[in-house]
Amino acid sequence: MSEPADVHVYFNFRSPYCYLASKTMFRIFDDYHANLVWRPLGSWDGRSPPEIAIKKLPVARQDMARIARRMGIPVNPPPKTTDPTFAGAGSLLAEQKGLLRPYIVEVMRREWACGEDIGQEDLLIDIAEGLGLHRDEFREAIHDSSNHARLQSNWHEADEKGVVGVPSFVIGEEIFWGQDRIDYVLEYLGEMRLARL
Repeated sequence: MSEPADVHVYFNFRSPYCYLASKTMFRIFDDYHANLVWRPLGSWDGRSPPEIAIKKLPVARQDMARIARRMGIPVNPPPKTTDPTFAGAGSLLAEQKGLLRPYIVEVMRREWACGEDIGQEDLLIDIAEGLGLHRDEFREAIHDSSNHARLQSNWHEADEKGVVGVPSFVIGEEIFWGQDRIDYVLEYLGEMRLARL
């Protein structure tokens, strides 16, 4: 068997398309010999800037609703002012503690299915505690300036690789942009003979 492939996942918790991806992207790691290289982003990184986003919002919401309907998942968008930076910083602790997957799934569910503001510290702490993370340790992680710096560094790395949006999945020189490209990621890993038998 070939060596497992590193799949860099660039992800912003504020992106509706990352919510959709959170429902299917783990097939990459369940069905193939692939290493998840987690690259969370904060603020507006990886997303359209505010002046463009406000114009795109009605169309993006319609688009997302259609996709979600086909997937059979609920959609209840969060407040427009939601800031994903704390969620991204907290994901670094979740990864360290072996809880990244349930953290991603639950944070995205609470934000995009329940319509809650994951930029609110108390809400995120409650989610984290429910997953088994320690409240005080998590609170410290979401405020840690080095974690915030890592989020920014992740975007600089993505930008240098040619990533233009989220979610993006990067394998070597190949960039797969969007939740609707996950099947192509799976095909590519299959071509590399990395399917789990």
